[in-house]
Amino acid sequence: MRGQGLKCAPFFDLCLRMPGGGNIVRGMVIEHLAFQHPAPAMAAEWYCDHLGFVVARASNGPSQARFLADKAGRVVLEIYNNAAAPVPDYPMQSPLVLHVAFLSEDLDADCARLQAAGAVVVESPTATPAGDVLAMLRDPWGVPLQLVRRAKPLLG
Repeated sequence: MRGQGLKCAPFFDLCLRMPGGGNIVRGMVIEHLAFQHPAPAMAAEWYCDHLGFVVARASNGPSQARFLADKAGRVVLEIYNNAAAPVPDYPMQSPLVLHVAFLSEDLDADCARLQAAGAVVVESPTATPAGDVLAMLRDPWGVPLQLVRRAKPLLG
């Protein structure tokens, strides 16, 4: 958080307020990331069947909220449809604005498998100068999904 007086210590350690700031903020942990989806219940089933998520919690109320946990138990996505806010026009939005990225050992095979399940390949696997390989798809409702094979893992 540059410009706000915070200095971050080594990865996942601790953020300290600069002199005169006062509070010490210990490393926060993201509980979930949420986004409006046009069809959360159907998408949750698709994400479980084809991306390996499990439903950690579900609401059958008007928002049809689904909390989806990844197989590593590290990330929870909430997909929901709340009438108080518009659903972004994901198919018309650049995938650079928002995308959900997944590690993949075989991007070509995963692209083909997801395409057979209704996803649309937007960009075929391409290597970056850093040696990562990336592919961009859209789920059947247009939400951008990125497949990634990292030359060097981001974490751990």
